[in-house]
Parts: sequence; structure tokens; C-alpha cells
Amino acid sequence: MRNPLPDLKKTDADSILHPSTNANDFAKTGPRVMKSGQGVYLHDIEGNKLIDSVAGLWCVNVGYGRKELADAMHAAATEMGYYHTFTGMSNVPQITLAERLLSIAPANMSKVFFASGGSDGNDSLMKIVWYYHNLIGKPEKRKIISRWQAYHGTSIATASLTGLPSFHRDFNLPIEGVIHTESPDYFRHAHDGESELNFSKRRAAELEASVLEHGPETIGAFIAEPVMGAGGVITPPEGYFSEIQKVTRKYDILFIADEVVCGYGRLGRWWGSDVYGIEPDMINTAKALTSGYFPFSASFITEKIWDVIKQGSAKYGSFAHGYTYSGHPVGAAVAMANLSIIENEKLVERSAKHGAYFHQKLQETVGTESFVGEIRGQGMLAAVQLMQEASTKTFFNPNTKIAPLVTAECYNNGLIARPLPSVDSVAFSPPLVASKAEIDQIVDIFNHSVRKVMAAQ
Repeated sequence: MRNPLPDLKKTDADSILHPSTNANDFAKTGPRVMKSGQGVYLHDIEGNKLIDSVAGLWCVNVGYGRKELADAMHAAATEMGYYHTFTGMSNVPQITLAERLLSIAPANMSKVFFASGGSDGNDSLMKIVWYYHNLIGKPEKRKIISRWQAYHGTSIATASLTGLPSFHRDFNLPIEGVIHTESPDYFRHAHDGESELNFSKRRAAELEASVLEHGPETIGAFIAEPVMGAGGVITPPEGYFSEIQKVTRKYDILFIADEVVCGYGRLGRWWGSDVYGIEPDMINTAKALTSGYFPFSASFITEKIWDVIKQGSAKYGSFAHGYTYSGHPVGAAVAMANLSIIENEKLVERSAKHGAYFHQKLQETVGTESFVGEIRGQGMLAAVQLMQEASTKTFFNPNTKIAPLVTAECYNNGLIARPLPSVDSVAFSPPLVASKAEIDQIVDIFNHSVRKVMAAQ
């Protein structure tokens, strides 16, 4: 009987343009093809069993193989596989989900808008920023400030917000009206002897200088992840969001919290905004809302913004925005079942407890090594900063591609970790269901793998 594996790999390589993949390298190597998953484990078609310490793309919070989610999907699809939500149409799953989400969302959130993913959600909030300011008679207030190292999506608009140059280069991005201020990465950008609080004050002063340079009357919103994900798992230094919000409030700038990675328990509380004292006007969520089992996002707005939209419709007509799959009944049903697992299994509390254990184990195992600059993160989100020499704060030459080398060795040893080459870091975001024993396995495999790679440098 013919072995189907080479055929699958060749067909993939011959047929598919993969996202965020080096096309030239991929044409030579082909894909790694996953076949099944259970809990924190994945199996590929070559028979390898792998611990997924990234939870897909920061999203499979309840783990793989959850029959509850498959059953919810089946029941919803059997009852009504699809109907649109344009022109005031609705369905039972999206109504019950909206009520449930608003019951756990930060208190000032009033309405929820459903779409298909994080990029769609952030794109929608950008449009709402423009719509809102047009309706209140401030059409010039349309520029949006993001941060270097941020990640907010890959659509034309949200890739512009993303502060990673590789997402701009040769794509004719960013678009006009998107401004980037400096990153909150204290480890890389603090001055010698500068405290975290003073660094935060400096970053806020730089933001204010940018606002004044462009004109406060032109700035509509500021967007930020509570903890930067793809940009390096960058946690905000002491006082950072307090200082930033002084600026946004002073100049009447809307604050968008991008909770796509941080929301639904990843940081040990329901929302990263709660961890860091952020009081947003808008919130975007996706990924862990369905644990990745269905493409779905939920974006929140305050009553103040809703009132303006409502008044605008009374004057100008329909809110002319939406997607074919907004409020998809199957996705909403999956989200409801997923939230029940998170609540019933106390995964938010587990994230706080096991996250602290995870960080402790990483610190004990590699934290004092000369090739580790720092270990960052919060809850079940972590990154190890790789260094050529930590004592002198010497970074690797970018051509070394040290993070991909380490994660390739991790894969060979049965662990999926995520390389963040732009900051020479290895990121982890295990499913929230991971046990302490599984966390020990993650740390042990990483420890063995990183030492082997570093010994060869």
C-alpha cells in the first residue's frame, strides 16, 4: 500500500500559500501536517506526539478534542447552520452569547459586535472610531495611534496598526492616518539606571509629544494589547497604562484594548484590562472566545459610543457595516459551550495558579543562565529572552535566527514552542487545562533543547 505522507506534503507545497511563512524555504521543506489533538497534545501525520505549548496561536485555552464543543457545533448546525444578522435579523445563540459576554465584560461595556476573527474585530473598531467622530462633528479626529512591536491583525487596516515592519514592508503599508509611538519594552529600551516608572513616564511624554505634533484635534484613538503577544510577550512596566491613559483622557482620545490574546483567562483574570487597570472605550476579543474551534470574534463598545451610533442612524440611516458571518449561530453556540468549560473548570483561576508555577519553573531552570536576558509574561503567557551574553546585554546577530533554531530543536524533542525572531525570544501560551506535570514537561524539553542549541553557538 502506498504511503500517503509524501503525497500530502507535496500536494500542500504545490497548492497552498501559507500565512506568515517563508515561501522560499517552504518550497524546499514542505509542511508539518497535524492530524489530531487531545488535551495539550497534538499528533502529526508522521506519528509524532507533541506538547503544544502555544495553544495553536495563543487560542486553544480549553485544549484539544473537547467533545462538548463538537457537540455544540453539531447541535447548532443541525438546527440552523446559518442565517445572516443584517437588517435586524438575529438568532438565539448570538442573543444568549451577547447577554453572557456583557455579564462578564468590564462594567462600562454596553454592546457587542460579532465578526469572524481578531483582524475583523479591530478593523470594525477602527471604522467605528471614524464613524463616531464623524457623527459628533469632529471628522478630522481620525488618526489612530498604535505602538511599535504591537500586533493587531493582517488586514490592510490592522496590518497598518501592527507595529512589526515585516507586516509593512513591500505591502505599501501602513496606510495614511496610522501613527506609531514607541514600544513599552523596558528590557530593550530603558536608559541605564532608569526605573520602570520613569520609563513609563517617558513613554507617556513621547506619546503626548506625538499627539501635539499631529494635532490633538486629529487623533481619534489609541490601541494597545494589555500584554504584547507576537511582538515579544511584552508586559507593561510599572505605571505604564496609568501614565498613557492620562494622555488619552487629556486629549479626548478613545482607548481600544486589544484583548485578542489576553482575554478569557490567559493572564489569570478574565481580562488583561483588569490586570493592568485599563479603562477602555472599546475592547476587541477573539481566539480563546471559541478556543479556536470556530472563527469568531466579539468587539465591545461603551454606552457613550452606542448612543452616538443610535442617534446617527436616526439621522442618517443604517449602520452600514458588517460581515456575512457576523453573529454566526454555530460560532455563537461554540462560544457558549467554551465559556461554560472555562467557568465550570475554573480555568481563569487555574491560569493564575498554574501560570505562577510555570514562571517559577522557567526561572528556576534557565533564569540565571548567561543566554537568558529575562523571563517575561503573566499567567499562562510567557517568553524567554535569548541573549548571546546576558551580563553585557549582548544580543545575537539577527542572521543567527536563534529563536527558530531553538524551537526547531524543541519540535524534534516533542514540544511546539513559538519563535519570536524580531526579539530573539521563545514564547509559550499553553492551554489553560495544562497540568503541573505537563508544565514540567514543557520546561524540561525546552531546557534540554535550548542548552543543546546554545552549546553549538
